[in-house]
Amino acid sequence: SCEWDDQTGATNGLYQDAYDGKDFVYFDLKEMRYISPVYQAIPTLQKWNDDKAFLENEKNYLSSVCIEWLQKYVQYGKSSLQKTVSPHVSLLQKSSSSPVVCHATGFYPSGVTISWMKNDQEHHEDVEVGELLPNDDGTFHKTSELRVTPKECNNNQFNCVVEHQGKTKRANEIRTNNVESVPIGIIVGAVAAVVLLVVIAVASYMVYQKKKGFKPVNASDDGSNSSSHTHPHA
Repeated sequence: SCEWDDQTGATNGLYQDAYDGKDFVYFDLKEMRYISPVYQAIPTLQKWNDDKAFLENEKNYLSSVCIEWLQKYVQYGKSSLQKTVSPHVSLLQKSSSSPVVCHATGFYPSGVTISWMKNDQEHHEDVEVGELLPNDDGTFHKTSELRVTPKECNNNQFNCVVEHQGKTKRANEIRTNNVESVPIGIIVGAVAAVVLLVVIAVASYMVYQKKKGFKPVNASDDGSNSSSHTHPHA
């Protein structure tokens, strides 16, 4: 394997063999010879280190050929390797007694820093940072939890600060499904509206039933009755 620093141009190469999960021999590029931490590799070391052409070939591969391939691969994948996607940041809380969770997701590359501010001052107490995890689309997400009492949360301004690729995002509006956080006026208004709808429905039903039970006298029936009681003229 080899390494290349595109900023400084520095390179490094390493060839290493292992046996049963343990280091067996490795090639020292600076000294241009094979080294081993175990005595069992001594016969192999003597054979390889005596072959100067073999050593020169290893050096050429690690310091030249491997680096050229690495640079080509970086160039081919530049659009993917150097793409930058900023995170979406939100503050979540299940209830007033639950931790406030700062959730950063959808960012690439993976390097991100999440911190907390309390009244514009750095805050490190009762903070637990979660692991960096991948999303299905190749981006990443990460969380940081802040444990704070409801009183402290109401009396202070807390901000979550997310730094990614030289850009900073802040979040201070907490999204919650806590019923207590809903204004009492909204709750009262909703209940009153439901009660009013029920009253209207009941009243409408009663009026409908009364109209259904009323049967007006048939005009033809009235005429027949009156004619039956009329005496003939003399």
